[in-house]
Amino acid sequence: MSEPKRGAAWTEERGTSDEGRWRLKAPRRRAGDTAAAGPARPDEPGASRSGRPRVLILLAIAALVLALDIASKAIVVATLSDRPPIRLLGGLLTLRESRNSGAAFSIGTSMTVVFTVIAVGVIIFILRTSRRIYSLPWAVALGLLLGGAMGNLGDRIFRAPGPFRGWVVDWIEVPHWPVFNLADSSIVCGGVLMVLIAARGYRIDGKVQATGPRPGPEQSGPEQSGPEPPGPARKQEHRSGGGRG
Repeated sequence: MSEPKRGAAWTEERGTSDEGRWRLKAPRRRAGDTAAAGPARPDEPGASRSGRPRVLILLAIAALVLALDIASKAIVVATLSDRPPIRLLGGLLTLRESRNSGAAFSIGTSMTVVFTVIAVGVIIFILRTSRRIYSLPWAVALGLLLGGAMGNLGDRIFRAPGPFRGWVVDWIEVPHWPVFNLADSSIVCGGVLMVLIAARGYRIDGKVQATGPRPGPEQSGPEQSGPEPPGPARKQEHRSGGGRG
């Protein structure tokens, strides 16, 4: 019985016949192959999370939104409180000082305390979740939401008529839309971004959730046939085929 060459990728299975049977052996992976292939990408389904949590990015975005919201409201209160509205871009944009006791875009004006409690709950939830955020898009979206919630919560705590009942300062008006501020815009942008991220399957831990069912063994493609086995197995197949017909 002839033996395969030393470099062949075939190995013999004994005990099945006198001449033996050959099966294709998977090539051994060398130590350098894994390093050359590189680590699994974090956006691949099932890939392990890598790097540090994105909590610093989340807090930085929230702090930027909060600073811009506080500064813009201070300027509006100081300059537009006793002035008529300023129309810009042919009336497409109007700057006016307005007070809102409800939620974003003047929703629920009689539920100030309720929205205050909701805002506190949202802030606590985001801060508790921030340590588990490894996804950059989720860090940006939650940072926008956190900054906007903190901006409006500051008005409810420190402005008249009293703590947790304060009226929020709004100053941006566009046609056919309620007056709003930068914090409202940040909350809406963060919410829309969260919906888009979730629709793409991205999770806060940096992994990507598979959108379709994984194919089972019966759904997988046909086995890839390798080169014909050398030696006796090939000869036996030749003899059995030659006797037909």
